[in-house]
Amino acid sequence: MTLQSHDQSKNDLLTRAFQEFDQAATVLQQSYDALTTRLQQMDLELAQTNASLREHLRETEEMRAHVTAVLESLDTGVIVADSQDLVVRCNHSTERLLGISQAQLRGRRAADILQEIRKDHGEYPLILPSGIAIALSQTDLTDETGTLIGKLVLIHDVTRIRQLEDRLQRRNRLEAMGQMVGCIAHEIRNPLGSVELFASLLRKDLRDQPHLRTYAEHISVAVQSMDRLLSNLLVYTRPDCSKAGWQESEPLIRDVLTLAAHAMAPASIEVCCRVDPQVPQLWCDGAKMKQVLLNLVLNAVQAMPEGGLLTMAVTVVPSQVSETPAIHLTVGDTGTGIPPELHSRVFDPFFTTKDQGTGLGLAIVHALVEAHHGRIDVESSPGRGTSFVITLPRGPVQNASMPARTAALAGRSVTLSDLSATEEETYE
Repeated sequence: MTLQSHDQSKNDLLTRAFQEFDQAATVLQQSYDALTTRLQQMDLELAQTNASLREHLRETEEMRAHVTAVLESLDTGVIVADSQDLVVRCNHSTERLLGISQAQLRGRRAADILQEIRKDHGEYPLILPSGIAIALSQTDLTDETGTLIGKLVLIHDVTRIRQLEDRLQRRNRLEAMGQMVGCIAHEIRNPLGSVELFASLLRKDLRDQPHLRTYAEHISVAVQSMDRLLSNLLVYTRPDCSKAGWQESEPLIRDVLTLAAHAMAPASIEVCCRVDPQVPQLWCDGAKMKQVLLNLVLNAVQAMPEGGLLTMAVTVVPSQVSETPAIHLTVGDTGTGIPPELHSRVFDPFFTTKDQGTGLGLAIVHALVEAHHGRIDVESSPGRGTSFVITLPRGPVQNASMPARTAALAGRSVTLSDLSATEEETYE
């Protein structure tokens, strides 16, 4: 091979090498460009995915905050347990109703908590030591496949419902008893008048026989005592508060305390009187409302034989508690208190725990308050005192219907020597 041929062969080889290098560089450049484009696409997709994740996280956080706000705003207590029955979440209402902090509830077995709540309670609803009435309900939590993932316990505060039920039962019971009492009082009153008439005639005939005249006088005294009892019964069955008008709050309270001063002096009773400036006047029958308050004050004094604090207050009922404007008249004491089992009976006619009482005082108080289109509630516990809370409309009640007990007896003719009571009159 000549030198020229050898050089030509080298040149061809070098040319092919450069050509192959150029082709490889071109392919490499194309691959780099494709990779760069793909990376840009991936960056864009990653940014879109991150934005979607952030939006989803934001929505999840908003939903979590919304659910938490809803959960915490519920009046119903909520306990959430996991599949192992361990409490993982509860709301503030649970803490308030049970009197146990959320930190103490978390991690405990839900079954143990429910067992403690139900302890020593054999009736519905459950009455907690705080006096709150609750109802319990629970349900299993499952996922989409039906697998058990936990348990949900709801604690319903039924205190208000229970009070309304008790009030309705008491109203129905008192209406029935009122009708019966009215019939009995009416039937007894007529022959009793005849007894009084013949006793007075007998006194005249025995004017010259003092020792026998005394017996006739005893008959008259007994008849008058029975007549007063019947008058009280008729006040209960037909309370008359037709003379309602605006009464000054403070003078009314002072008059009641003045009338009760003779009973408070021996017992060393301290008096605390509060009248809200927003309630300068009350819409009521002044004489009848004094009777109501006087009876409550005397009951409070009798409950504090060793002395104590008597509280009388006139306040505005908060708008969130009452749908219509109303005021509270409260008479409280620090006396012996009333056992819980007797709360529903304190307004029953003839029910009394006093040796000398007839059991008509609070029954008539209840009737007079209802005649004012109001209501009276008792709050008491043994050894801690008692409070009677009267709720009255803040002004005249337009087109108010007559109380059921009064309506049932309105058409009955009753002959009374004196239906109106004096301000000083009280009922045992």
